[in-house]
Amino acid sequence: MRKTAISSAALAAAALACGIVGPAHAELYGVDDPQDTFHGSDLRAVQIRNGEQRLVVTTHHDNLVRAPESGSSGAVYIDTVRSNRGPEYVFVGGYFEGTDYQLLHTKGFGPKSWGKPVDGTYIMRVDYAKDTVRTKMSRKAIGNAGKVRIAVRVSGTRTDGTTHGVIDWLGQPRTFTPWIAKG
Repeated sequence: MRKTAISSAALAAAALACGIVGPAHAELYGVDDPQDTFHGSDLRAVQIRNGEQRLVVTTHHDNLVRAPESGSSGAVYIDTVRSNRGPEYVFVGGYFEGTDYQLLHTKGFGPKSWGKPVDGTYIMRVDYAKDTVRTKMSRKAIGNAGKVRIAVRVSGTRTDGTTHGVIDWLGQPRTFTPWIAKG
């Protein structure tokens, strides 16, 4: 009996350490991302809470900085319609002081696909001490969607002004998390 309890506890701890949070239909989904850009915008983990009142996406980074020279920014793509191939919404914003954010309609990935601003309640907060960016969108702002799936892209600027090598997607470029039910 004691071995089973210890084994169960060890298995649960290992699952948490590996970022396994449960099935795709859970209200909370989390995934880790490797260190691969070596820039303040490097995406390390994403937590998604698809709650009854709002969708909250929290991204975790290495060394977010307040300086505009960092060029740190991100785009959280939200897919709400299973029959459409790409996202319907994108939450874009800078991750440095003095910048802004906006939730937009979109017909795909990339700025050329972005449309008009969404009418609804949403907010973004950057916590430099915790290296996190939290975006919150009301249910109304995302069309009262039940299930959602998310793709995240972050980027920054090198000291020479280029962005080569400082673009980081959650997983592979333009791929989504599993569908996450409202809960």
